[in-house]
Amino acid sequence: MRVILVGLGALGQGFLDHLAARADELRDRYGLRVKVVAALDTSGAVVQPSGVDPGVLLRAKRSPGGLSNLQPGFRPGRRALEIIHTVEADAVVEVTPTNILDGEPAMSHIRGSLKAKRHVVTANKGPIVLAMSYLAALAEEQGVLLRFSGTVGGGTPMLDLARLGLRGDQVVEIAGILNGTTNYILTRMGEGLEFDAALKEAQKLGYAEANPKYDVEGTDAAIKLTILSNWVMGAKLHVTDVATRGIESITRADVERARAQGKVIKLLARYDGKRARVEPELIPASDSLNVPGPLNAVTYTTEDLGSVTLIGKGAGGRETSSALVRDLIDIHLLTK
Repeated sequence: MRVILVGLGALGQGFLDHLAARADELRDRYGLRVKVVAALDTSGAVVQPSGVDPGVLLRAKRSPGGLSNLQPGFRPGRRALEIIHTVEADAVVEVTPTNILDGEPAMSHIRGSLKAKRHVVTANKGPIVLAMSYLAALAEEQGVLLRFSGTVGGGTPMLDLARLGLRGDQVVEIAGILNGTTNYILTRMGEGLEFDAALKEAQKLGYAEANPKYDVEGTDAAIKLTILSNWVMGAKLHVTDVATRGIESITRADVERARAQGKVIKLLARYDGKRARVEPELIPASDSLNVPGPLNAVTYTTEDLGSVTLIGKGAGGRETSSALVRDLIDIHLLTK
């Protein structure tokens, strides 16, 4: 499978690491040979129709001079859409930074790729939360596949569980911890830290950004709940439809009072077909959604099975890159 990789940040590099480490397994188990024919960052593009070795590409990216080390294939200043339309490829992996205001530049990259009849794999939440229905319809119209399992749950297959594992059943409610940063903060507050100290620790460990506003205010969880609800239950939510309250006002005293009652405070995202909300809740310590640290968890309540809970790591370049590769495998198996 010939792939154009758009974005060489932590996630793009994690994807290349995964390809380099798992090439033999992908070939032997799935018959999938991924050939990176182009890769782009803000400096330009490396184009090699015969394929660039992922390890070589990584070493160049991480060394002084970056992609310009890969001569003669380096093309300075080239833009993604130009490469997408001129380089022969089967799929585009889009992992540029998320922008939930208008989805750009990923929105244009994904739309252009689909119109050029390229399959698309992305972990970029912006275009998916803003225009999932449109992009899915465009993919179907063009006869290609759009996959985005890494947008929710990182490497944990929350979307895939509902799409594949629960086929034939009907999900009637979603409840989950969809943001690992806030879950880590609340966990550490339960172990004696104040909010500010727990936040600083999360930032030091890489769980929280330098500006953690989207996390602690609940916006990230609301985005993921919107994607889950629209994909799993056929809702037509916008992020603004989700009543959202974050954890900024939670104190260590609140957490200690909850513990004295045999309960914990968690930032939960819920959709029951009528109301979507993200807010701190008191739940029993024995609840299946009481997961520690940066873990994520989602419970699907279905008509036939009742409650099904999935727990796993919700973020990180290595974890989310596994979702990108999983989506490529899915496309390969469906189209071979």
